[in-house]
Amino acid sequence: MKRRVVITGMGLLSPIGNTVDSAMASLKAGRSGVRRMPNLGPVKGLLSQVGATVADFGENLIPRKFRRSMGRLALLAAAAGQQAVTAARLDTDLIRSGRVGVCIGQTTGSASATEQYLDALKREGVRGLKCTWFLQMMSHSAAANLAQMLGVAGRVWAPAASCASGSLAIGQGFEAIRDGHQDVMLCGGTEELHVATNAAFDVVGAASRAFNDRPTLTPRPFDVRRDGLVMAEGAGIVVLEEYEHAKRRSAAVLGEVLGFATYWDCEHLWAPAREGMARTIAGCLQSAECAANDVEYVNAHAAGTPTGDPAEAQATRSLVGHGPLVSSTKGHTGHTGAACGALEAIFCIEMIRQGFLVPTLNLEEVAPECAGLRYLREFAERKVSRVLTNNFALGGVSTSLLLGAAS
Repeated sequence: MKRRVVITGMGLLSPIGNTVDSAMASLKAGRSGVRRMPNLGPVKGLLSQVGATVADFGENLIPRKFRRSMGRLALLAAAAGQQAVTAARLDTDLIRSGRVGVCIGQTTGSASATEQYLDALKREGVRGLKCTWFLQMMSHSAAANLAQMLGVAGRVWAPAASCASGSLAIGQGFEAIRDGHQDVMLCGGTEELHVATNAAFDVVGAASRAFNDRPTLTPRPFDVRRDGLVMAEGAGIVVLEEYEHAKRRSAAVLGEVLGFATYWDCEHLWAPAREGMARTIAGCLQSAECAANDVEYVNAHAAGTPTGDPAEAQATRSLVGHGPLVSSTKGHTGHTGAACGALEAIFCIEMIRQGFLVPTLNLEEVAPECAGLRYLREFAERKVSRVLTNNFALGGVSTSLLLGAAS
């Protein structure tokens, strides 16, 4: 018998705020976290000069004995995790019971730690290395470090699927609880902005470069003038919990995970595939036993790329038609990589709870190739109870989550 999975805590750090409340206030106000990045200017041949970073978040609040083995992405995840645990009122005995797990996605290990490690190895040899650098470089660094800091004794997973990592982590946690393997899961994603990431997207022409002198006007999801994504950083963590377990401890229920699906699009590691996206959305609706016309809002992955946005628009239209309102919050935050699925899930839950929907920042004229959806063009006070949020990653991994109001 499948168990219900609810959300009882959330925490985040993002380019538009370092708490759930401050980030939502920025979304309401239409504020952008994108700015011109001075560190990108000296990089030879780098055309995109914009990005979005997390402001100072008080990493010293994390005890030094744990902080030493954390790179920036693990620090971001740990700080967001602390917020989520506090919000959910999880006590130490429960966390250490073996019925609580962690699932946090990241694209790679800490790029800055990797850079330091390789520079020191080349310059000084083995004796110039710090033993903590490898712990920061691990592809499961965020999950392992958060589990260590909290004393988690349950499952610890670290999905690495580029910009689907955060939503994939939530989906895996959802299935672990639904099927009875865990009672509580701390799930989400984290990303550290490094020039190497900017360069990777710049070299294939996928990074925005036309708005370097007007950074808040990019990215432009679905817009006729979109010219690429804006790389960003952040972390989002949600506490998932079995419904009856949450009731027994009188936890506040913020929302519910109703369905999840993930598939590979089977076509190309770089190019998005409409059919794979559509198959994932359909699988999510089937998982939730939800009809397409019951979806009231779609939070699109839409990063503002020339090829990705049309493929997603066409896939979404083929499944849900012109019914639900559609927008992308990446116009506000930039593309936070492995964190975006978790951050966007948090945004969706808060929009459900607070009764409003935000439009896509910088969407001024819908591109013809993206037409056919009911795009949200201005802030709307609107109650919704079923929201679809999608993420489609490099490497062909697609994810969809269906989120619902607390009940």
